[in-house]
Amino acid sequence: MASRRWGVALGCVACAIGIASAPVCGQSGSGQSAEQTELNARIEALSESLDQTRQELSASRQEIKELRWMLEQVMDKMGANAPPATPVAGAPPGEKAAAPTPSEQQPAQITADDWQIANARIDELAQDKVESALKYRLKLSGMVLLNVFSVSGQVDNLDVPTIALLPFPGASSGAVGASLRQSIVELTGIGPHIFGASTVGDLQADFFGGLPPGYGSNTSGLLRLRIARLRMDWAHTSLFGGLDVPFFSPNLPTSYMSVAIPGFAAAGNLWVWTPAVGVEQRVDTGSAQLKIQAGLMDPPTYQTTGVTTLRTPSAAESSRQPTYAVRLSASGRDDRRPIAFGISGIYSPQRYAGGETVNGWGGVGDWRFAVSRYAELSGEMFLGKGIDSFGGVPSPSPLAGDYRYYAIASPALAQITMSGGWAQLKLKADAKNEFNFGLGSGGRDSADLRSIEPLDVSLETLSPRNQMVFVNYIFRPRSDLLFSPQFERLRTYPASGAPSIADQVGVAAGFLF
Repeated sequence: MASRRWGVALGCVACAIGIASAPVCGQSGSGQSAEQTELNARIEALSESLDQTRQELSASRQEIKELRWMLEQVMDKMGANAPPATPVAGAPPGEKAAAPTPSEQQPAQITADDWQIANARIDELAQDKVESALKYRLKLSGMVLLNVFSVSGQVDNLDVPTIALLPFPGASSGAVGASLRQSIVELTGIGPHIFGASTVGDLQADFFGGLPPGYGSNTSGLLRLRIARLRMDWAHTSLFGGLDVPFFSPNLPTSYMSVAIPGFAAAGNLWVWTPAVGVEQRVDTGSAQLKIQAGLMDPPTYQTTGVTTLRTPSAAESSRQPTYAVRLSASGRDDRRPIAFGISGIYSPQRYAGGETVNGWGGVGDWRFAVSRYAELSGEMFLGKGIDSFGGVPSPSPLAGDYRYYAIASPALAQITMSGGWAQLKLKADAKNEFNFGLGSGGRDSADLRSIEPLDVSLETLSPRNQMVFVNYIFRPRSDLLFSPQFERLRTYPASGAPSIADQVGVAAGFLF
């Protein structure tokens, strides 16, 4: 490349010398015409040479940028893997040893996972990006999820069972089915820096918002908003708001058979997506990070009247106060061996249709930590009353317009102590193979529940305790493809008598984009 550039430069100099030495006066007419033609030819050749040189210089700059980027990547990798410097024998105390020559340095070690991440990043850069009305980046992602399953027994929801029901005369002993309603679409926007904070917002939806009438109604679900949130992040402080998983319950079980409704939804998991605004403060201690989160929440009510556009205030909203929550947590700094523990407090004032008030409260503990290089434990436990709008326990099914339930039975139910929790063991052999074992339980005090059964017919079938166990295997042959067989068992206890039992065996296949 260099020799070629020198040749072009010499050609340009020769042309310039020829132009300068061409006679310009004292010539005959015919001689001037011939010399003018030669001069024009030399000028044209010079112009072509300059254009070619300009193009080659531009290409050279691009090559230098690419080589510089590759060199920085290699140097970063070598710096991450280089052993600490050791003093040279015989060197004076306090004098640093000379840096090894390039031939003495260890070659950079690039693992298969590093190559996979690099290739994925290259593929991402090669894609056509989603265009937004603003100049800031917008990312489209999601998952096409197919669930095929077989259920034995009676359950509340064939796609995603949460409780087992008592069989009724003539009922089938089970069912088989398939669904794509748990597929997810997500948009993430990276916004500007405002007051020194980075901003980000994302929106997530699935197709579990109900079943339309007509043909295909049992498979073509309606679009439903799952999550819509925004954050402003400073170095140690964040402001957040939107519809999200309760910040006092950050962990979720790993299951691709239960995505539209997370696992243990009625068996120990406080999961219900809730509008909230709050602040987060982080303190770094070097080896750990301490975090305090506080916020105001608007817990939703359990809707049993079907699709409607009519919204009436819940008991929490009728109190004219939000639900208050605070969480204290500590987490480690090593992502390879995660460790995090948190404790939370909840206060939820409520006012019911009959005028009765209840001060709901709750305490939550959550954890996630590695027990070895390949194993991790996570989960949560809670105790409280009047916080069943966040899930975790079986919910009643009142009839539409049942004023007696909302005015009398509902406040009585909110006064009963509820408790529960779940735990999951994750075994991760490598990036492609993973096993998960989980169990959960949630319910209310059975004696207190029996004492209020006469208040409303909907309480007669309300289970005081619900349990669930599952085991699944997740195989990821590629970063954008997964397969996951799963077995789960539900054991739901009535107020008296033997529990109802239902099993689900299924396979999930997902494509991530």
